[in-house]
Amino acid sequence: MLLTLVFLAGLKYLHSAGILHRDIKPGNLLVNSNCVLKICDFGLARVEELDESQHMTQEVVTQYYRAPEILMGSRHYQNAIDIWSVGCIFAELLGRRILFQAQSPIQQLDLITDLLGTPPLTAMRSACEGARAHILRGPHKPPSLSVLYMLSGEATHEAVHLLCRMLLFDPMKRISAKDALAHPYLEEGRLRYHTCMCHCCYSVSSGRVYTADFEPTASDRFDDSYEKSLTSVWQVKELVHRFITDQQQGKRPPLCINPHSAAFKTFIRSTAWHSSKVSKKEER
Repeated sequence: MLLTLVFLAGLKYLHSAGILHRDIKPGNLLVNSNCVLKICDFGLARVEELDESQHMTQEVVTQYYRAPEILMGSRHYQNAIDIWSVGCIFAELLGRRILFQAQSPIQQLDLITDLLGTPPLTAMRSACEGARAHILRGPHKPPSLSVLYMLSGEATHEAVHLLCRMLLFDPMKRISAKDALAHPYLEEGRLRYHTCMCHCCYSVSSGRVYTADFEPTASDRFDDSYEKSLTSVWQVKELVHRFITDQQQGKRPPLCINPHSAAFKTFIRSTAWHSSKVSKKEER
């Protein structure tokens, strides 16, 4: 319960800043014994695209945690894909096994419909024709959500209700991180966390002083203008190399690339070549 609570709080903050993580999975969650959780690996993250006419890549999210709209070839998606991944992880915490563990994306989609049932056409409005045909070609499947109660003894009615709100086929109806944090299942966990484990509340002689906002949001949307200015791999490598050398010359602990790694020689050679080209251009 506590892990789900702090995880959703972090995701609420990301989504309020307009950031889609796009690779939520257990391996990208760092947690210590004090239940301090950090979401890592933003290699696939991007700023939320508000223009629905803009196409977005489908090569995101590890397959076991991939939302059905991506599996069905949707060209545009929102932060609901992260919520689906949270639901898969939540079920994994309850059952101690991967909920949808398939060998291929098609089989992954079949496992999802085995649990949730055949989706209505309105839930497949953004799917590609091939994926929609695959669903409609098969036999109609009724939902079998009652099996979620068999995940473990901790799969209470409230836990399963929250899980079902996260694992909705239609992304437009999927619960948000903000609303999930207000779910009754997390009430006890929120009280326990802020009573003894958080850093935003503090104790005085008269008792505990709680923060006014348990799960704060970002004040502004994330500004990705810097990333948009990077137009080539060589430019990125040059900036990384410059950052490393600047760190080595300062008073801070040196930040170095492992000289024994397989990519070290290639990185140094490519950045040196790029630097020489830049120098020659400047001389001209």
